[in-house]
Amino acid sequence: MSGRHCVLAAALAALALAGAAAGQEVVEEPSVFPDGPYRDDVFYLCTACHSSRLVRNQAMSRERWDETLSWMSERHGMPELEGEERAQFLDYLTAHFGPGAGSEQRPAPFLIQPQRKNPFAPG
Repeated sequence: MSGRHCVLAAALAALALAGAAAGQEVVEEPSVFPDGPYRDDVFYLCTACHSSRLVRNQAMSRERWDETLSWMSERHGMPELEGEERAQFLDYLTAHFGPGAGSEQRPAPFLIQPQRKNPFAPG
């Protein structure tokens, strides 16, 4: 197991323990996102750096999701999404995590965001 995988495994374990301590089971797998085209792709790109809960707590417009994807690429080294791939990600994010989408099932936000190492950052 590479160092990056060890860090990710440790972060997921810590997140699971934190959820268990709060009386909530934390499951980090694509099924925590609503079913739909591109779900798995979106899940794995997003959870490479942060928890799925961060995404699930959002209610951003397509334009705001687009700006956020650009910001994550520019600031945090996320691979640039372009063309049809970017459109597919935006379609999924807007449909399932856009304004009013599933807000009645949106979990409470973290009080403190779990620390994760950025796998796209150099060094």
